[in-house]
Amino acid sequence: MEQLQTTPGAVALVGAGEYLAVMNETDRYLLGTLGGPAAARVVLLPTASGLEPGSPARWNRMGQTHYANLGVTDVRPSMIIDAASAHDPAQVDLLRGANFFYFSGGNPQHTIDALRGSPAWEVISAAHAQGAVLAGCSAGAMAFGGVTVGLRLALSNGPVQWSPALGIVPNVTVFPHFDRMMGSLSRTGIRTGLVKAPDGITAIGVDEDTALVRLSLATADQPARWRVMGHKTVTIFWRGRDPETLKVGAEVAL
Repeated sequence: MEQLQTTPGAVALVGAGEYLAVMNETDRYLLGTLGGPAAARVVLLPTASGLEPGSPARWNRMGQTHYANLGVTDVRPSMIIDAASAHDPAQVDLLRGANFFYFSGGNPQHTIDALRGSPAWEVISAAHAQGAVLAGCSAGAMAFGGVTVGLRLALSNGPVQWSPALGIVPNVTVFPHFDRMMGSLSRTGIRTGLVKAPDGITAIGVDEDTALVRLSLATADQPARWRVMGHKTVTIFWRGRDPETLKVGAEVAL
């Protein structure tokens, strides 16, 4: 019996600005990959802020308003905020049938620890493999990479302990809020430090109010194609050559 072929959905790595009007164009694009707002079933995941009392509810309120304003009628605020809730049958049931999962900001390692090996992540990753969109902002974007580490630690002179992330985009590590970080750190240190990522991993700096969105998947002979969306820039820290700063609309193979 012939099996149906499925294709993973779009991925958005957002530097900051979740649920704000500055990201409307990006979110409309992502909704369009599903057939538009009427076809979208959006789950809000405030997991990264699970250690901050009151923050998950605040992110959920913002997300509900944001997606309602974009025309989405099925918006599901979850309370998957730790490992226990990622195993909660009621919370896991909320994920079933959804086709757009948005991870807001907070603590990337908490997100990874809460979700890895959980029933919630099993449902989310299976849905993504069948076409669901995954969007991660700030800590959410960091959790999607192959590895993660704090930016200041990555730029330190000592050894860097990279932690395995969730591996949705296994060949990158993401540094959000990048334009703001550039204002407080040595430009030379940034240019040299971020090439210390593990072999096979490319470091990416995503500015606030900006997203790097996957347009197409990698094939046997071509890497995945990505586009910069939003308002600012994305910086790619290639090994063996100068970093490349991409403006809105630019595409890159990763």
